[in-house]
Amino acid sequence: MKVIKRLENHPIETSLSAIKDLEHLLEVNPQYHWIIMDMLTKFVRNTTANLSSQEITANSSANTRAVIQAAMTIIVSRDPNKDPENEQIDLSYTDLRGINLQNANLEQSNLYQANLSQANLSGANLEGAILSAANLSGANLNFVNLSGAILSAANLSGANLSGANLHRANLYLASLQDAILNDAILEGANLREAKLNF
Repeated sequence: MKVIKRLENHPIETSLSAIKDLEHLLEVNPQYHWIIMDMLTKFVRNTTANLSSQEITANSSANTRAVIQAAMTIIVSRDPNKDPENEQIDLSYTDLRGINLQNANLEQSNLYQANLSQANLSGANLEGAILSAANLSGANLNFVNLSGAILSAANLSGANLSGANLHRANLYLASLQDAILNDAILEGANLREAKLNF
């Protein structure tokens, strides 16, 4: 709890140090795996919820974004086999635009209405993830695994989906305008009422 208090409303050096301490705690005390994951996801949700659109794009928010990136790097690098049964990473409603999540493991995660515009998700595993109404416009989804993912009403306009696995993904009402779908796997995907005009 002392580490969590150091995370919020402190200079970037203090926050990054706290995240580093949590990462170390995770390594030496694997029994705290889910407690730490839950703490970090709540931190990311709370922090991004408090940022206005102006603050997110302003230079003054660079420190906050660096802390969010550090927290997310731990979350997406975790061993999902240690996640408790019937639990999932909850990043719903988070603003993660422009973040680097290359090769991230977010299988079965909840990203409902998350803003991942311009994010780098190249090679990420999002199998079975909930991405309903998520904003993925302009995102790099090159070779991403979205097999069985729920992308209903998601905004994928201008996204790079080259080589993406969308096998049995639900893209009902999704916007794929100007998206790059070279070599994408769409077998069994639900494209009903999806916007596919290029």
